Amino acid sequence: MRPFRRHKLSIVLPALALVVVACGDATDEAPDLEPDLAETEGPVANACPADGCQVRIVDVALDGDELQITWEANFLPDMSGNHVHVYWDIYTADQVSDDAQARGVDQGDWDPTDAYPNYTTTAGASVAGRGDSTTVCVTAGDRDHVVLDSGLVDCRPVDELLDG
Repeated sequence: MRPFRRHKLSIVLPALALVVVACGDATDEAPDLEPDLAETEGPVANACPADGCQVRIVDVALDGDELQITWEANFLPDMSGNHVHVYWDIYTADQVSDDAQARGVDQGDWDPTDAYPNYTTTAGASVAGRGDSTTVCVTAGDRDHVVLDSGLVDCRPVDELLDG
């Protein structure tokens, strides 16, 4: 009979502990499930949250003839999925998308990247290709290089870092 009691207790005690932990304090406030770009420790997945994939430039510094951009995102950039399009403001977000023609605009130049959190301008985002622009921009694109939401753009004036 004694072994039976031990067996019974070995089932009841862990189950009781689980109930106590799961219930917690009924007075606790519900957790905030909406991610806040400023409060996150970093991106946690490549999927876009409900409010869309957002990228925010936090710093720009000179790196030789190019710019090193540091950004925050609420997704983890990956070239096989959602990533970042970097471009100069001589183009719009609709233009730095592979479906620019379907959006009714001419396609511009940009550099797609999954670099995180630091990126150095190159290719379509190179300083040499900026024309007269002194403002660099970022937005999120998908695996097909289509801009996810042309309303979710962050731009930073960098004229103080550029020669003329």
